[in-house]
Amino acid sequence: MNDDLIQQIKSDPNYQRLVSKRSSFSWFLTALVMLVFYGFIYLTAFNKPFMATHFAGSVITYALPIGLFVIFFTIIVTGIYVRRANNQYDALSQKVRQGALK
Repeated sequence: MNDDLIQQIKSDPNYQRLVSKRSSFSWFLTALVMLVFYGFIYLTAFNKPFMATHFAGSVITYALPIGLFVIFFTIIVTGIYVRRANNQYDALSQKVRQGALK
């Protein structure tokens, strides 16, 4: 790419909006995933009696459903990001591409 085209794309308001929206949403989701993941690690490291407690009188401890929640949570968060990317970010990317081709 030549430098003029790069500067044209960077100065495009659609590109700036795309970068701003995508970055802020990505950081928000990253913070949520980190909170859930490190919360699980914190419980495992510092509250072993709770994690070893049997769930509803069964042989399953609280660690298993909480661990499964962490896995499903990351899958759900990924789906949320993909949905937003398909619905919002792709449209903005297309506008940036169209502006660059003019």
